[in-house]
Amino acid sequence: MYISENQKSSDTCVIGGGIVGLAISLGLLRNGHNVTLLDENDNGLRASRGNFGLVWVQGKGDTLPQYATITRQSAKLWKPFADHLNAETGIDIQLEQKGGLYLCLSEDELQARQAMLTKIQQAAKNDYPFSTLDLAQVREFFPEAGPEVTGATWCPEDGHLNPLLYLRAMTELFLKHGGKLVHQGQVISLKQQDKDFTITTQNNTVFHCGKVILAAGLGNQRLAPMVGLNAPVQPNRGQVLVSERVRNFLHYPTGHVRQTGEGTVQIGDSKEDVGLNQGTTLETMALIASRARKMFPILKDLRLVRAWGALRVMTPDGYPIYQQSLSNPGAYLVTCHSGVTLGAFHQGPLADWIANNDFDPAWEVFNANRFTL
Repeated sequence: MYISENQKSSDTCVIGGGIVGLAISLGLLRNGHNVTLLDENDNGLRASRGNFGLVWVQGKGDTLPQYATITRQSAKLWKPFADHLNAETGIDIQLEQKGGLYLCLSEDELQARQAMLTKIQQAAKNDYPFSTLDLAQVREFFPEAGPEVTGATWCPEDGHLNPLLYLRAMTELFLKHGGKLVHQGQVISLKQQDKDFTITTQNNTVFHCGKVILAAGLGNQRLAPMVGLNAPVQPNRGQVLVSERVRNFLHYPTGHVRQTGEGTVQIGDSKEDVGLNQGTTLETMALIASRARKMFPILKDLRLVRAWGALRVMTPDGYPIYQQSLSNPGAYLVTCHSGVTLGAFHQGPLADWIANNDFDPAWEVFNANRFTL
């Protein structure tokens, strides 16, 4: 693909064209930046295309109150962001935020869940809405809930969307507003001279910019040291099953099962440390299906039509890294495993920080130095 000289120079380059990189890029465009988005190619590890699609608040930040804060902040920003995407592109990303349930299959699991959410609520000085439901109450939401369901936790701020439509809408909006999207393979070199960055790709294409944002998911581990940063991210595989289309019976998302706007049912709750293996296994898929059938016995009669594996981007403590380099000012690291949930935060307050140096001191807890202190 031919790259013009104009495309090779920008105010800002974002490395990584998934939902994290695109959200930040849109926020930078909104702030008046000229942005080039460097996306690898289809050989890259595409976490964004394997996403489950939850906008999920409950349980986020049980050991870090600031994470609960930005998660809820993002949830509140989601509707205007989705409306803006729809108005600009005509793409409805199927956002629903009517609340969500996390179903439990034992009393111990339910009690542990309640204790964890109570801890978050106390840290938030009781400003954290959730309820604990028994099976009868769960069936007010889901009449098809199975008898093995002990109960659930409910949060009115939870929701879900279509992650592929979200990815498409952001891409179209980015291009519509003058963003430059290029596919030149992996970045192999990233250097700063004076105040300018020089980026070289494996196709020997060279880009120049005043700011650079690393939003390359697992690729950040390799890229971060080039600008004096540390990204100790590791892959964690999740497998997802998808059913045929059926009548709408899940009017709210759950932490393990959700029904899409097209009528299919998505099932997935696995967590596996298997390196960079994105495949699926019969054993894990059977465990996922078994748990889902206990929650909703109606699923036993559905045909599964596809399955996939995708790699989450996980830090050692599971929380994001948001950091500017001290040795290479103008270089930023952004990595997280909740790219959908935090999408509106990334497009909004986080992009504003990068564009205008408007850093909230509360975000200092997301500095990667926490792993070396």
